[in-house]
Amino acid sequence: MNLMQLINKRCSVRNYSDTPVEKEKIEYLLEAARLAPSATNAQPWKFLLITSPEQLGKVYSCYPREWIKNAPACIIIYVDHAQSWKRASDGKDHADIDAAIAAEHICLAAAEQDLGSCWVCNFNTELCRELFPQNETLEPVILIPFGYPKDPEVFTNTPKKRKKLDEIIERY
Repeated sequence: MNLMQLINKRCSVRNYSDTPVEKEKIEYLLEAARLAPSATNAQPWKFLLITSPEQLGKVYSCYPREWIKNAPACIIIYVDHAQSWKRASDGKDHADIDAAIAAEHICLAAAEQDLGSCWVCNFNTELCRELFPQNETLEPVILIPFGYPKDPEVFTNTPKKRKKLDEIIERY
């Protein structure tokens, strides 16, 4: 599968089977995250892998949507604002950008391994901090629940709703 095919395959999956994810596949996703680029190579992230039912229950309490309860695993991406690069001209912190790149590496790697995943940014970050205490400079920014899709056809049956190129590109 080439990159464009993989990009087209990836979609947000919100219904998972109860098939456990193999350790090798989980390590593959984590390695994909580790290799993600970051501004000035600061790598201002930390990845919490959650697989135990007890800990997954805590994740679900941070995002109380029914669909997330059937995900057999989750990665919480934290950023460290003390380590992230800030642009000199305006002080823009690139931690969230770095985390987004790593998150998409995870999601693409998951799709390549026939695993479904879903970005979740609308969660209770304060509760997440309480339930998964980290260094005070770390901020939880993304949850990525993942696992085998209940419907393996989700990759081909999920339409891509994207704007046309001429709506988003301006050429000079």
